[in-house]
Amino acid sequence: MFRILFLLPLILCFGWYYFLRVNNVPIKQGKRGFIYILLFSALILGFFVLMMHVTNPA
Repeated sequence: MFRILFLLPLILCFGWYYFLRVNNVPIKQGKRGFIYILLFSALILGFFVLMMHVTNPA
C-alpha cells in the first residue's frame, strides 16, 4: 500500500486541475486548492509514518 501512496496527491491535484479547467477558473485563482491538497496528503503521510513508528514493524 505504501508503494502507491504517492499517487494520492497526484490524483487529487489532477482532479483539481481538471475541475479548474472545466469551470474556466484560472490556475492562479485555484492555487489555494493545490496547497490544501498537498497539506492533506502530507497529513496522511505523517499519520502513516507515525503509526509505523508506534507499532514498530521491524
